[in-house]
Amino acid sequence: MARPRTPGGRARQTLALLADAYPGDARELCALVHEGPFQLLVATILSAQTTDERVNAVTPALFAAFPTPADLAAADPAAVERIVFPTGFFRAKTRSLIAMATALEERYGGEVPSAMDELVTLPGVGRKTANVVRSVGFGLPGLPVDTHVGRLSRRLGLTAADDPVKVEADLNALVPAGERGALSLRLILHGRRVCLARRPRCESCILSDFCPSSRLPVGARRQVEHRETR
Repeated sequence: MARPRTPGGRARQTLALLADAYPGDARELCALVHEGPFQLLVATILSAQTTDERVNAVTPALFAAFPTPADLAAADPAAVERIVFPTGFFRAKTRSLIAMATALEERYGGEVPSAMDELVTLPGVGRKTANVVRSVGFGLPGLPVDTHVGRLSRRLGLTAADDPVKVEADLNALVPAGERGALSLRLILHGRRVCLARRPRCESCILSDFCPSSRLPVGARRQVEHRETR
């Protein structure tokens, strides 16, 4: 296969190779255990600055105690804090969860909206979280950009941007709408397992044949690694 020389060509090859390496749709690839958009929204808010494993350890108790937006909106903050404490920043997360649930009840009849412009008005919900809910919870186009997605996209020459909103826009221009959510999750998996921030494992990477960063001299690659980890 010819080495792609344009961002569009690299994006197409990345899509194909990562789909083989990490099969499944966005819901199957998502590591957060949930049932329905509301649980996913709660879990995604909790996932900030912690691991998916830690979130999955606390959400069963949280969903058992507060199964609906109405229940969570009326919750005693101290009770929520006790449950979500292991995820860190538990007071701020509790405030966001209760305020989010209250907004769902007051504005949307207790239902999670699917539109981006509505999701981002909810307390604790930015574009990344909204894109997770859209792509995983509703099967709609959405490309969440976290640190892994940004890092790999820059190394692959798909974007030169640091701002997540600009990275999202650049990737959306290259990736078919129906594949955006799954690509984001595959980039995250690849970033955790192979394309590590400090020392990417280019020698065992399925994308190294056409990844511009894999062909950089060692000194130049270290400069890129310093930029990504500073």
